[in-house]
Amino acid sequence: MSTILTSLRNTVTVGFALALLLMIVSFVITTGSIDIGEGFKYNPFWMFVFRWLHVLSGVMWIGLLWYFNFVQIPNMPNIPDDQKPAVSKVIAPAALWWFRWGAMATIITGLILGYINGYLHTAMTLTLMGGGSPNELFIGIGMWLGIIMWFNVWFVIWPNQKKALGIVEADAEVKAASARTAMLFSRTNTMLSIPMLFSMVIAQNIY
Repeated sequence: MSTILTSLRNTVTVGFALALLLMIVSFVITTGSIDIGEGFKYNPFWMFVFRWLHVLSGVMWIGLLWYFNFVQIPNMPNIPDDQKPAVSKVIAPAALWWFRWGAMATIITGLILGYINGYLHTAMTLTLMGGGSPNELFIGIGMWLGIIMWFNVWFVIWPNQKKALGIVEADAEVKAASARTAMLFSRTNTMLSIPMLFSMVIAQNIY
């Protein structure tokens, strides 16, 4: 067991293997009623697969977003100056890598899921073009909030964090301004994550 748990790669690999085992069990107890079928769109199997991947990606993204805003940012002033480089030079860049690619994976799997389910167009147009249902309206609101958050990650937070952390060379004044901009947009994403998650959940549970 220690061989598995002392290696992150082994830990994650075993996690996915256990998930695969559960998938096989689900096929057995439902006597194969989870239809793999043919094709891609409206296929229940691929709906499940991409919903699962969407949730996994979203947990990584929002989990790290909340880590930054609930843990790292509020506690940085309490860390002695000589210890701060351990966070800014080691922990933060690694966390930001998973953060931005978690955002990318969440958006991609979400758009694919919308296409498979057949609601991508009505959700993205917020049902204004007609033919949409209330749950598609809420999913659309959640999708647009997610897209705004994704844009902030890739085109505002990450470029400014590169300057603030010294990944890209910048003078002290630019670093300070970039750190503040990154923090404000990270807080914006934290704010938007709450109605975004509400919209996604209500679409699955109310209508």
